[in-house]
Amino acid sequence: MKTLIINIKELLQVRDNPIDKVSGTEMGILPKIDHAFLLIEDNLITDFGPMANCPTIKADQTIDATGKIVLPTWCDSHTHIVYAGNRIQEFVDRINGLSYEEIANRGGGILNSAKKLNETSEEDIYNQSKVRLEEIMQQGTGAVEIKSGYGLTVDGELKMLRVIKKLAANYPIKIKATFLGAHAFPTEYKEDHAAYIDLIINEMLPKIAAEKLADYIDAFLETGYFSVQETEKIMEAGKKYGLIPKIHVNQFTAINGIKACVKYEALSVDHLEIVTDEDIDDLKGSITMPVALPSCSYFISIPYTPARKMIAAGLPLALATDYNPGTTPSGNMNFVVATACIKMKMTPEEAINAATINGAYAMGISQTHGSITKGKSANIIITKRLTTYYEMAYSFTSNLIEKVFIEGRII
Repeated sequence: MKTLIINIKELLQVRDNPIDKVSGTEMGILPKIDHAFLLIEDNLITDFGPMANCPTIKADQTIDATGKIVLPTWCDSHTHIVYAGNRIQEFVDRINGLSYEEIANRGGGILNSAKKLNETSEEDIYNQSKVRLEEIMQQGTGAVEIKSGYGLTVDGELKMLRVIKKLAANYPIKIKATFLGAHAFPTEYKEDHAAYIDLIINEMLPKIAAEKLADYIDAFLETGYFSVQETEKIMEAGKKYGLIPKIHVNQFTAINGIKACVKYEALSVDHLEIVTDEDIDDLKGSITMPVALPSCSYFISIPYTPARKMIAAGLPLALATDYNPGTTPSGNMNFVVATACIKMKMTPEEAINAATINGAYAMGISQTHGSITKGKSANIIITKRLTTYYEMAYSFTSNLIEKVFIEGRII
């Protein structure tokens, strides 16, 4: 099937040759074509360029995009959208003055979600999660990473990862699965960390590998959660099963966790609300993508990732939602892009690069997603009529998306 989109006002993120990521000053450059066309054949992008070069072809459908912007779908490289129930009461508790740590110490937070998940059937979790997945697709996300981590038991973690696998089988969106058994220590292991880490390494990992349920391994490397040494042990064990590290780090404190992640060649380090000069030096020249989660900062009122400092140092940066029931109950990447511009002082060019090509890198799919490139997946957003693509960040509460294509089909 051939779909021809014509008269595109601005075709964004056009890359003649595939690239992995953009860093430093390159993040401020967003290649585009004004008054353009785009040709999709089946599920791939096969041609694009100025309207003056538009080929005369017989397309199955032709879409006139006069006054509209076309860009790649968002690549959301950090989510927890498979969960049961909600944590609305904790939202009210924070309004009433309790901190994230205080809520966790009262049995809330991750342990609250784990209790609910282990009491919920796999089918019910799937049905709850698919609603969230369908919503983010409508909001322009065409690739998503989903973590486990609300099971914290062998059965619970396997249940979550099987739900992720089922979602990947039933929906066209590209899904990558991350094993996050090291999200928190269950109550019964609070005083025996070594025993829980042994459970992760010797019971959970072999079963996950046997069923091919995960692509990546994660841990909450943070004061009061998993130490640097504990996280290193988990990363090392994961890599033996072919699971590349993608690690939560520097959300509340900086404890040299980034150095450890770089040492173990983590694909990404995520959160980074607190970043030291030493952390930046450790990331320079590495293969590890820093990932900011601005809607988490917005929702729980913690600092924002220092994007300007990191970009000025020559680093790349990706943006993701952190969609989860406790600290970011939203998977709207449009809001993430706008918030990065408004609160982190990223330019629209930097934010779009961070949410497309760099997001793709942070989930290992930059060869197939994240840019308008011949041979890449036909995952695109067509906006409503806009004055400029800057309006996507400026009109931050408006729904500016008219159509979303995933794998060449309107969803």
